[in-house]
Amino acid sequence: MSKIKVGVAGYGVIGQRLADGVALQGDMELVGVANIAPTLSIRALKERGMPYDLYLVDGADKQKFADLNIPVAGTFEDLLDKVDIMLDSSPGGVGEKNKELYEKKGIKAVFQGGEKNSVADVFFHGYANYEKGVGANYLKLTSCNTTGLIRSVDCLDKAYGIEKVAITIVRRVADPGDYHRGLTNALQIEKAPSHQAVDLMTIMPHVEATGILVHTPVTHGHIITVLATGKQKITKEMAIEAFQKHDRIRMVRIADGFLGNASLFRYARDLGNPRGDMYEIAIWEESIVESGADIMYALNIPQEAITIPETIDAIRAACKLQLTSEEATAVTNKYLGIGKWK
Repeated sequence: MSKIKVGVAGYGVIGQRLADGVALQGDMELVGVANIAPTLSIRALKERGMPYDLYLVDGADKQKFADLNIPVAGTFEDLLDKVDIMLDSSPGGVGEKNKELYEKKGIKAVFQGGEKNSVADVFFHGYANYEKGVGANYLKLTSCNTTGLIRSVDCLDKAYGIEKVAITIVRRVADPGDYHRGLTNALQIEKAPSHQAVDLMTIMPHVEATGILVHTPVTHGHIITVLATGKQKITKEMAIEAFQKHDRIRMVRIADGFLGNASLFRYARDLGNPRGDMYEIAIWEESIVESGADIMYALNIPQEAITIPETIDAIRAACKLQLTSEEATAVTNKYLGIGKWK
């Protein structure tokens, strides 16, 4: 079977990680990446020896790339002519415009969480509703927070059944290196329910969800607390057993030094993970508590890398490489090395 040919639109925080993730897949070929300006990420790509071909979108100043001796393989449309599916990690709103080109070229696409849900046929998650994405032309990922949140809720739901959840999100205000939000010393709360709770119900309509979100002036990771009501009482031991079986969930302990988001980022760097990335969410064992009939726990979201595995799952669904979530996620995990730490 020939490899699925994949392109990436937008070589930023998510795009560069998508490119690396696709390049690791044994049944996929990364044809190239597309961008509009010689950003620091593109300059770093050039300094790395241009492992990926670069294509320029409309509006790009070719001379700026030439002045920096950055090789260009062609135009955005040239890239589209060579691929089966595009991963669109362009800034919010740009993907919707790009869709017109994808439809014109007759190719599939996967959009990131910043786009409106209306851009896609399926609002997608690799574990919770994979089968709905099989054969679909246009899929959209959930946001980083929603992706990790759904992993944990779906894990308990499949094991024991979940009726409703109440979540609180302590959200980092910007990615590392971002300055556009300014220098802050404040927390900001959004009105409830947060979009993550609403999005969870869109993916998992049988679960009632609500939530509150608080923006915090940090850059490495979000922390989410979840209060879940099961169809049966879920004990701490039952929750730990389910979480430990999930390859994209890493159980950690405060007692071992995992004190918070910074501990996990440092651990990822110490592991030698590129960019300090971690594909797994982390759940603190000491955070898992029983509250009457409910179970409560806290998880860490490594926001820069969390959606990469689910995006690759989306390629598998759209292109019918695997027909079930169990098969697809297992292959994605194998190529990304997820779960090898167990």
